[in-house]
Amino acid sequence: MPRTSKLIWDLRDRSLGLDERTNFVRAGYTGTREFVQRLKLESSLTVHGGCVNTICWNDTGEYLLSGSDDTNLVITNPYTRKVLVAAPSQHRSNIYSAKFMPESCDHWIVSSAGDGNIHYTNISRSPDITRYKFTCHHGTVYKILTVPNDPYTFLSCGEDGTVRWFDVRLKRECSKSRCKEDILINCRRAVSSMAISPAEPYCLALGCSDSSVRIYDRRMLGTITTGSFSSGGATGICLRFVPPHLIGRSCRVTSLSYSTDGKEVLASYSSDYIYLFDPKNDQASKLKELAESKRKEQHQPFVKRLRLRGDWSDTGPRARPESERERDGESNSNVSLMQRMSSMLSRWFEEASQAQSSRARSRTSGKPSHSWAFSCTCHAIPKATHSICISTTKLSSIERFSTGAVHTLYIKHGQLNCLTLFNYIFFPPQRFTLRGSAIGERVLRRTAAARIQEIFRRRKERKEMEETEALSIKRPIAKLSFKGHRNSRTMIKEACFWGNNFVLSGSDCGHIFIWDRHTGEHVMLLEADNHVVNCLQPHPYEPLLASSGIDYDIKIWSPMEEFPSFDRVLTEEVIVRNELMLEENRTTITVPASFMLRMLASLSHIRADRFEGDPSEGSGQENED
Repeated sequence: MPRTSKLIWDLRDRSLGLDERTNFVRAGYTGTREFVQRLKLESSLTVHGGCVNTICWNDTGEYLLSGSDDTNLVITNPYTRKVLVAAPSQHRSNIYSAKFMPESCDHWIVSSAGDGNIHYTNISRSPDITRYKFTCHHGTVYKILTVPNDPYTFLSCGEDGTVRWFDVRLKRECSKSRCKEDILINCRRAVSSMAISPAEPYCLALGCSDSSVRIYDRRMLGTITTGSFSSGGATGICLRFVPPHLIGRSCRVTSLSYSTDGKEVLASYSSDYIYLFDPKNDQASKLKELAESKRKEQHQPFVKRLRLRGDWSDTGPRARPESERERDGESNSNVSLMQRMSSMLSRWFEEASQAQSSRARSRTSGKPSHSWAFSCTCHAIPKATHSICISTTKLSSIERFSTGAVHTLYIKHGQLNCLTLFNYIFFPPQRFTLRGSAIGERVLRRTAAARIQEIFRRRKERKEMEETEALSIKRPIAKLSFKGHRNSRTMIKEACFWGNNFVLSGSDCGHIFIWDRHTGEHVMLLEADNHVVNCLQPHPYEPLLASSGIDYDIKIWSPMEEFPSFDRVLTEEVIVRNELMLEENRTTITVPASFMLRMLASLSHIRADRFEGDPSEGSGQENED
């Protein structure tokens, strides 16, 4: 019987429960191009009431665990499409990661969320589910990682820059805020992804917000709880990978994945591409030369456009670049409004630059000058968006102090006419605050302390870099890059290996991209979401793929098409659009609806002051969020 027909019969036998062959034989299909080009939607599991941010197969491939914006944890049988367990997690925010604990008969689940909490849950004791909580992290916990064949320990990473190692034999919960007992690594920068080598489980890869992938040897690390914690940031590090053109930039690594043999690592970058590198390779000298040549070219672009939070018009299979929409005469009221506001801010920024030059000249001539400034707050939030709070006040004499992720600018007196500080807010995660003339002594003490903390933080970072340089750690270069998809709207976009021959990724265009692992060639494109595909999880051994994203369901894909089908023309069209929209998104920020209201209030203040001609009216006023 031809292999093509045999594949269909094998799938039918599996659905009827008649196939008792070994997993090895089933897995053999996943290495052929014919297999991926016959993938088709087999079923949709509508088991959540919100975006599905994490999916995970159990070790035997019988069940799927999923977590969602609805804060529920659900275990589903994808073959019968029945929900086995649906448990409210009691997380107060979107669930971003959930895993079965190994060797626990799938009874224990560990999950994390945007509320910064980790829940260790026994779902077998329904209806009285046993749940333990760890509140150690400060900020979003992006990833939970279990260790193969280890039912007692798990790792977590998050926005606070720490990687924590929990051993439930020592403690099953912790109610302390910002607890330091279980910190394994303090990266001093947000950590958004992790992976453990299947071949060498002591190798831990971290994706950091400074565009770097770092691999540590866990045998050299410990925690306060285990009695072997080292505060040195370079302790245990054995590799640092950064694409040369990203050196000096802040591109987050949204996903890390080891190949099954542990010989290669796949890193997916926000607002950039996917890179494949060999951890054993060492190209330190070459990378250093590239870094020096590129360092002068790096700069952060100023904001050119705004996007309203909740506006997903730039995502999904029917999304089009702005230039294409203008050419076809398409319009959107929300888009046009945000474009007008973007143009206004850009104009103000240009005026600010001119005003700054004017003030510099006036200082030399001894004449005072005035301009407007805005009180801006910017902080990183889930799905790669930024929240900006804005209010007006008449200010001058700017001083700036810094502390870690917090930058504070104090204004002593006077009146400003332009958006002179707006360029500072587009480097997440940062927070900026402008204060009026009434600065209390308590605030000044905090400022002094913040300045001291910032000095020490920078010293530690410099020392860490010096230690890293002295260690001569490996610095591999990318073996291959995978392009064509778009990864800019969410912080949880996954890329992974499938078998030995393919690489997969979700995309903001609502498609699943599949590449040849060895050449980077596109081999398949699947329309899988109305907006964004975030999660991709191949079955442990069968030719099945689970995907999820902004849609409220989980989709199961299998090679059910009668003949291989790959539309290269459509794929090229999607790739071109993605590249154009990726450039647009690099200079776009997402703002809440309240931002527009504050902008309108600010404009009202400006017009009122100009109309009344009284420069002192309203000074020192500030709208608090």
